[in-house]
Amino acid sequence: MLGGMGLPARDAELVQIVDAALADVGRRAGPWLVCRLGCTQCCIGVFRINQLDALRLRAGMETLRSSDPELTAEIERRARAWIAEQVGEFPGDKQTGRLGESDAEVERFEEFANDEACPALDPATGRCDVYAWRPMTCRVFGPPVRMGEGNELGHCASRDVVEACEMEIPHELESRLVEELGAAGETVVAFALVR
Repeated sequence: MLGGMGLPARDAELVQIVDAALADVGRRAGPWLVCRLGCTQCCIGVFRINQLDALRLRAGMETLRSSDPELTAEIERRARAWIAEQVGEFPGDKQTGRLGESDAEVERFEEFANDEACPALDPATGRCDVYAWRPMTCRVFGPPVRMGEGNELGHCASRDVVEACEMEIPHELESRLVEELGAAGETVVAFALVR
């Protein structure tokens, strides 16, 4: 979908901002925020990722290919197996992995692969094998964040600490970086790992 396109220079800034916000939320939430190694709730069920996330995942796979070719091969094996199992129902382009945008395809996506583990998840350890390069959705899952038009507060924390632990997301910076790429469309993690 994006060929040899590289990450925008400010992607590292976006990642740093989001990771710092998550660390701050973790300090404020203490034991109420249940995110930890082995907690895989956020790793089950497919979700859309933008082209910036896809590029970040591809960059991570290239880094891993140099430093740990065996792990890279295993991640790619899981991603290809996931695609082979899910491609028949995939609501989009089955070759490129680009999600469809028609009303019917968007509706089909709502019920698509909701019980499937992410291919980046190591089933033996519960660890994300591409953690350093994970999509923004993965980075913000768990702490309270504003969703949709900002009226709904999604979270994985106790209701007692939700407001005190709300995480601000730099949506504007991410949107600018996606726009900078000039690449439209969304995909899913499995396709980003191998295409």
